[in-house]
Amino acid sequence: MKCENCTKTECSKKQKNDDKQNTSVDALSTNNENEEKSEFHKLASAKIFLSDCLACDNCVTSEESVRIFQQNQKELFRILSLNKKCDISKHKVLAVSVCPQSLPYFAAKFNLSVNNAAKKLCGFLKSLGVHYVFDTTIAADFSILESQKEFIQRYRQQNQEEHALPMFASACPGWIRYAERVLTSSVTPHICTAKSPQQIMGSLVKGYFARQQNLSPDKIFHIIVAPCYDKKLEALREDFYISLYNSQDVDCVLTSGEIVQIMEQKNISMKEVAEVAVDSLFGEIKEEDIVRHDGRRSDGYLEHIFKHAAKELFDMDVKEITYKTLKNKDFQEVTLEKDGETVLRFAAAYGFRNIQNVVLKLKKGKFLYHFVEVLACPGGCLNGKGQAQTEDGKPDKVLLSQMEEMYAAIPVRLPETSMHVQKLYQDWLEGLDSKKVQETLHTKYCAVNQTASSMDIKW
Repeated sequence: MKCENCTKTECSKKQKNDDKQNTSVDALSTNNENEEKSEFHKLASAKIFLSDCLACDNCVTSEESVRIFQQNQKELFRILSLNKKCDISKHKVLAVSVCPQSLPYFAAKFNLSVNNAAKKLCGFLKSLGVHYVFDTTIAADFSILESQKEFIQRYRQQNQEEHALPMFASACPGWIRYAERVLTSSVTPHICTAKSPQQIMGSLVKGYFARQQNLSPDKIFHIIVAPCYDKKLEALREDFYISLYNSQDVDCVLTSGEIVQIMEQKNISMKEVAEVAVDSLFGEIKEEDIVRHDGRRSDGYLEHIFKHAAKELFDMDVKEITYKTLKNKDFQEVTLEKDGETVLRFAAAYGFRNIQNVVLKLKKGKFLYHFVEVLACPGGCLNGKGQAQTEDGKPDKVLLSQMEEMYAAIPVRLPETSMHVQKLYQDWLEGLDSKKVQETLHTKYCAVNQTASSMDIKW
């Protein structure tokens, strides 16, 4: 499969010459589309440009390509139309989960606070016919807590286990796809097994929430609103599927930009939209103000794991973290010293140029880091190509700067302090260290379809 059908976040210089090419695929049949036109605005077909591509020839199969392009706005309107026209027994409960890094985009785009943007977005989606709108922060809580736990285990086993350290973060699907499809098996064992927030949110909605609502998972249509296209690929993973009900944990991923496109094509102004409180997974309780994790441009894996490890392993309380910029602003390190010795060395590597350098050092045996927070997008998740881009596909630097300021202003909440998380560990997952925790919150990453010349790519 050629690279035209991939949805990666960066491309090589060779492919950038072909940026003007794009693939447009209608996700629905002509009959369904004609039925929907009478009630909804016609939506533009999904367009994925080569500038969104990772630059490998074998990273997406033909089947995946078709399913990726089915994840567009028309899927949302197909379900809305079915709910309005079909027998009630065939209706779907529409649930939308919004990533925290998407909210600053809506806030900056429409000159709102992040809290108001969340309520306006919720109001807009419910005006379309969506039943529930959730914030995915609670899923990131679980992902971070499980990552912290795994890092401590790996650190203590580093002398017994060959691939215990370093540990790479597993939350970014662009990085995971690159590691599994391009890199060798010498890298994938180092990837943390904790599922990403999107994967865990899928389990929460189709597992815990479905049970609370007395619904089977296939009766819920679950949409994720995310900053990047890579999340569409992540939703297709085999371990993200409930075979008993023939149901994906996430049925469709829409980027923040695709949501704005719906607003524009329906000629809806955010000023006209009513503010509606974001829903909670816990019955009639509504979410309060939006919170985030202690990371500057991400979900905060590096900072949370670093502080937790400092306390757990060396009995040191770290309040503030000092980043040291290395080759560029997207490659930084954090160290912890005790008695004149460096006992922890963490790094943040964003963008594929930095990722490739990290991987090369690992393969050459010149690796100094215990943990690396890896993100495919330069600048982090806020700079996902599904939101922080101009019409010609270039980064919108002014908008991104506003988003970074807004994201930094969101109050920080430690995952350990969430009472809902602690309750779910006991009531849903049967304890902190249960078999169900491993089955529900963890997965495996394995190298497949390795490409011999992959390390020769120039990012």
